Amino acid sequence: MTITVPMVIVGAGAAGTAAALSLRERGWRGPLILVGNEDALPYERPPLSKANLIEKEEVGPKLLTTAERLQELEIQYLQGREVVEIDRTTRRIGFSDGSRVAYKRLLLATGARARGLSNPVSSESRVVTLRTYADSLLLRQMIEPGCKVVIVGGGFIGLEVAASAVLRGASVTLMEAGPRLLGRAVPEPLAELIRATHERSGVRIETGSVIERVDAIGNRSRVILRDGRSHDADLVVVGIGAEPNIELARAAGLVVHNGIAVDEMLATSDPDIFAAGDCCSFPHSLYAERIRIEAWRSAQQQGVAAAANMLGANCPYEKIPWFWSDQYDQTLQVVGLHRPQDVAVVRDLGTTGMLIFYLSTDGRIVAACGFGMLSSISKEIRWAEAMISKGLAPKVEALANPTVNIKSLLA
Repeated sequence: MTITVPMVIVGAGAAGTAAALSLRERGWRGPLILVGNEDALPYERPPLSKANLIEKEEVGPKLLTTAERLQELEIQYLQGREVVEIDRTTRRIGFSDGSRVAYKRLLLATGARARGLSNPVSSESRVVTLRTYADSLLLRQMIEPGCKVVIVGGGFIGLEVAASAVLRGASVTLMEAGPRLLGRAVPEPLAELIRATHERSGVRIETGSVIERVDAIGNRSRVILRDGRSHDADLVVVGIGAEPNIELARAAGLVVHNGIAVDEMLATSDPDIFAAGDCCSFPHSLYAERIRIEAWRSAQQQGVAAAANMLGANCPYEKIPWFWSDQYDQTLQVVGLHRPQDVAVVRDLGTTGMLIFYLSTDGRIVAACGFGMLSSISKEIRWAEAMISKGLAPKVEALANPTVNIKSLLA
């Protein structure tokens, strides 16, 4: 029997592209449509704040797949198209140009967008965010040796851009509204190591800095703080998080809760519509709560899982969250999620870095994070991930002792 109604994927980032490729790998032979709202082939976002800014020669986006591969797999890629409507009754999506496409099953991989400042910002000031390749190109052109850059936000993006800007020869001041860097992502000892690394590289860091407004002063911007202080800058980069793109789902009447709400199979409140990546929140059996993850690997893994379940696999998504951030010659890696009641165990690696493990009240390891040289951190985080997935309860003394091989604790 010939299949005529396509599987449709809205969003051509890590989740959507992984889902499209996986549908073919899993045997879907019917029509398959991947929709992207940018005029580019699907590309990776992590390099936008790092390699794309610091390479001597301008590099193009790091592609997730090629036009030839899409053609070979008979994946119809609609680039530069905006989906504005989901008609669940007729099972069709509508585009901004008025055209419509039917779907057998639909995957929403609409991602997230950079959060902007809610404070008054002069339209003539040079204030930018970073989310797309076009944003990255603009930053690359604007960050020149000797220019003054103010970065708002001490999270992953803010710190990565700070490192890249310093390496490009800029003078950088980073302002964080909270009492410390990475307040929601890593424990304080690691945050202090990261702060020290940036300050040694020349970044000026000011915590507790709450912005009042941004004015235009000639061809520069003036960032005015609530306490009356101000900073003049050639460029202001805002990195204060992202907001999930849920408008399409909400308008279609799908349940929304900290993103598009999906079940263990990544299905929305409509069983023929799935969601994956930065845009969705999902229940996780290990953490007994609904979570939303903004991370490249999670998006890719969820895309693969959603594709399987769109084909009827009915397999719960249970991957352990994992994040990373490269800054200078150091790496920050986080696996799992920790809560206030979890017990922190520090493994001090001396000059090569630090690891912190988190144990639940019953002794199971539920999260780990580390900052330092890649050779000292990556393998340990990988073994910690294995322990988390197995539900192991290693001894505190062994975790804290840098002479104990973490891999041995898997036995």
